Amino acid sequence: MKSLKKERVSLLVTDAIKEIIDSEHLKPGDKLYSENELANKLEVSRSSVREAVRMLEVTGIVKVFQGKGIFISAPEENDCPIRSWVVDNMELLKEHFEVRLLIEPHAASLAAKWAGKEALAELAAHYSLFCDFVRQKNLVEAIEKDSAFHLLIAKMTKNRTLSVLMNTMTKTLNEGWFASLNMPGRLERTVDEHGEILKALQVGDGVAAARHMTGHLHNALEDIKAYTHI
Repeated sequence: MKSLKKERVSLLVTDAIKEIIDSEHLKPGDKLYSENELANKLEVSRSSVREAVRMLEVTGIVKVFQGKGIFISAPEENDCPIRSWVVDNMELLKEHFEVRLLIEPHAASLAAKWAGKEALAELAAHYSLFCDFVRQKNLVEAIEKDSAFHLLIAKMTKNRTLSVLMNTMTKTLNEGWFASLNMPGRLERTVDEHGEILKALQVGDGVAAARHMTGHLHNALEDIKAYTHI
């Protein structure tokens, strides 16, 4: 198992843990290594492992029992784990999107005003890679580029407090971000929606950037509701 210490994305830890499960032929009901053991084995922080385990639980690959450990889930335990997780955490997801709808449209408007050529070029590069990963159906990298797109817009505002808020949100509900992009067709629709946001920023149209950001977040939440029939 190679070290992940220098990798760009904590989400890659998710794939690394899957690799451990496969390579060690762990079966449903088997106990996985503890968070500390996984962190040492992969040479990453325990917080990165914790986020990865939470996402694996969202997708029904593992089950965490408080005080007992992490266990491999049986397929029959949950035939639709993402839907189940979203239903169980819908109120938290709504709160998450409510805050994002308060912050990100304004961030997009400010970014249109303050973004320089280099920042816009970097954003366009993130968008291009995101599109490539969606076409390749590389979910892990696509999710990383999606969050990077939003974080970079916050950074482009030149408002440090806003950037910190966005960083905090991506870390505190990482599994929610992961679950929302697993909704059928959401990644493909995000390609179009991010494209509209990027175009508005490139021409310095703050009103359009805010409008497209609002629409993007609203559509993502509505997709979640439709998928779970809420």
